[in-house]
Amino acid sequence: MTSFECQPGGVVNGSIRVPGDKSISHRSIILSSIAQGSSHITGFLQGEDSLNTLRAFQAMGVSIERDEDNILVHGVGLHGLQKPEDALDMGNSGTAMRLLLGLLAGQSFDTTLCGDESLSKRPMNRVILPLQEMNAAIDSQPGGMAPLRVHARSNLKAIDYRMPIASAQVKSCLLLAALYADGETTIEEPAPSRDHTERMLRSFGCEVISNGSEIKIRGGQTLYSTGMDIPGDISSAAFFLVAASIATNSQVTLRHVGINPTRTGVIQILNLMGADISLLNQREIGGEPVADILVRSSKLKGIQIPEALVPLAIDEFPVLFIAAACASGETILTGAEELRVKESDRIEVMADGLKTLGIEVEPKPDGIIIQGGSINGGVVESHGDHRVAMALSVASLRATGVISIRDSANVNTSFPGFVELARQSGLNLSSHA
Repeated sequence: MTSFECQPGGVVNGSIRVPGDKSISHRSIILSSIAQGSSHITGFLQGEDSLNTLRAFQAMGVSIERDEDNILVHGVGLHGLQKPEDALDMGNSGTAMRLLLGLLAGQSFDTTLCGDESLSKRPMNRVILPLQEMNAAIDSQPGGMAPLRVHARSNLKAIDYRMPIASAQVKSCLLLAALYADGETTIEEPAPSRDHTERMLRSFGCEVISNGSEIKIRGGQTLYSTGMDIPGDISSAAFFLVAASIATNSQVTLRHVGINPTRTGVIQILNLMGADISLLNQREIGGEPVADILVRSSKLKGIQIPEALVPLAIDEFPVLFIAAACASGETILTGAEELRVKESDRIEVMADGLKTLGIEVEPKPDGIIIQGGSINGGVVESHGDHRVAMALSVASLRATGVISIRDSANVNTSFPGFVELARQSGLNLSSHA
């Protein structure tokens, strides 16, 4: 079992580039594989989650050349995928499993999707049920859990679907299934969620119409190959945004980070807490807005987090909880029940960790109340959740003693090289088997 050992204190400085965006990396492989022609991808995330997606399409007959973060995908077209010999193992990635479920629902062959112990406990009915409305045939374990068996279907039907909760994974799953459906599918979101799939589909020549909360897409459209440069992942940048904000005399520039407006909730929340964050050199690359982000030390204050920002920062809350623990006053989060069905129950796991470190917290069914205070040392459990492990390591910058974080191996699923980059930036962090 891998553990992080974090010495207290540190100053965070430098100019760094975090790895490529995981959400965009997944989607780049999926859409390139079903496009006509060859697509060149740079900045691809070399983490286990996105590599599992790459291997899945290789197993379905797609030729993919890889030289570190440079990828060349030779697409096979919308109907060119082949039946894999074995189950497709998605490891720890809920994004990969849910998106592939939509894509596989319209294929001419049966497929099994499986994952690790954590993924096998995550709810899949949220995508299975609307896919069944589209005439998909999917078998699951009790409660809609993986492994999942997807049966061949050549007659998916278009639907009008109002999503009960805002979820980019559900929306993206249905958009991919809609490519194989007869007619026009309409998806209505109750609140905005990340729109990488819509943007990338358009870059592949697919018509996707967004009108307010509605997204429309016609089935049977041909995708054409393209090139893309994947920006740095704002979810990975978030750890350094908080680190530089809470550490004394610190200043960090994060280069070439994606600032898609459906993902910048972490910046908006930190700004409301009094953070000193500037967006520099703003530009657009491959349909995605990108910037260099400058962050300086600041005195944070507790806030009531607006529920409208919750879907825009859903993956960044573990490290935002660390910001709240270092802020003056009380931070209140509501409307975030989705955090309970991530790689871990992130509300309970982070509450337990913060309590161990001496912070007063009160978990709620849909959120948490955190009183800012002094962070002590201690031994905390990440429960195999990569974002929890990285967030708790950031807490060491304001700790009075050593923080040991157990079960941290899964950090490589989303942020390979985190320990090295954190040390380079000023955290006193080491990893031990």
